[in-house]
Amino acid sequence: VQLQASGGGLVQAGGSLRLSCAVSGSAINFNVMGWYRQAPGKQRELVASFSLGGRTNYADSVKGRFTISRDSGKNIMYLQMNSLRPEDTAVYYCNAHLYPNPAVGFEGMDYWGKGTLVTVSS
Repeated sequence: VQLQASGGGLVQAGGSLRLSCAVSGSAINFNVMGWYRQAPGKQRELVASFSLGGRTNYADSVKGRFTISRDSGKNIMYLQMNSLRPEDTAVYYCNAHLYPNPAVGFEGMDYWGKGTLVTVSS
């Protein structure tokens, strides 16, 4: 399984960017897929995610500004980021997660793409 994130760049505050994450190498239906970010000197944090059942989840700091979506036919996940702020500056990573299944000895798995840098200037 490979996840390839793209779409980062430099944008002024108030601007928009759309990140893409292409998933290849597997036909697995991941339980959860999402976007994380890590700013310099900070821990990686969840930005947005959606579950196989269609439930979405957003960090409070991005609610109303960011939208996560996917194109199932193309195996691509997106993160539309509007009204960007300098504090959104970070490396953004896409993630695909499989839940544990103790019945078959599966402990769960996380797949990560290489990050894409988003820089928001003030």
